[in-house]
Amino acid sequence: MKTFIFKIAFVSVAVLVATLQTFAQKVLPEITITAPNYKYLNAISPEETAQPVNMVEQYAAAYDIKGAEFYEDEYDNYLVSFYIPEGKILAAYNKDGKLLRTAERYKNVAVPKEVMEAVAKRFPNWSVSKDVYKVSYYDEKGWSTKKQYKLMLENGDKRMRIKTNDKGELQ
Repeated sequence: MKTFIFKIAFVSVAVLVATLQTFAQKVLPEITITAPNYKYLNAISPEETAQPVNMVEQYAAAYDIKGAEFYEDEYDNYLVSFYIPEGKILAAYNKDGKLLRTAERYKNVAVPKEVMEAVAKRFPNWSVSKDVYKVSYYDEKGWSTKKQYKLMLENGDKRMRIKTNDKGELQ
């Protein structure tokens, strides 16, 4: 009796799984999702940046130029500015919505750990009092990105300005 119930349960589960697989294939067709302006997102490495910067960069990457009220087919390029209290992005898009280049500038945002460690190693007993983070992205037949931190260091009444890249290397 127990084996009979087990066989019925096993067959029922097998039929249910087969039915669900068939249903899923018919109802849920395979789709591919691609992020707009994925080259920009890959180039700027948003996981390394401060949260407010990351948010505005994500917004610029996802911006739909064709949905903007000022969009017209006759223009080849569009310049759009994005502002947050910490800084701004000036972004250039083509008429298809591709992000061509950006110029970004942010003040007093969280400096990445890698940069802070490199500065602390090179300048012990100095602390960062102000910072400016600049990013320039360019995509036309390939892409390039330049990230720079301008830091104001203080040690008592002494002050010093330095520039580093996003890896903490002095420039």
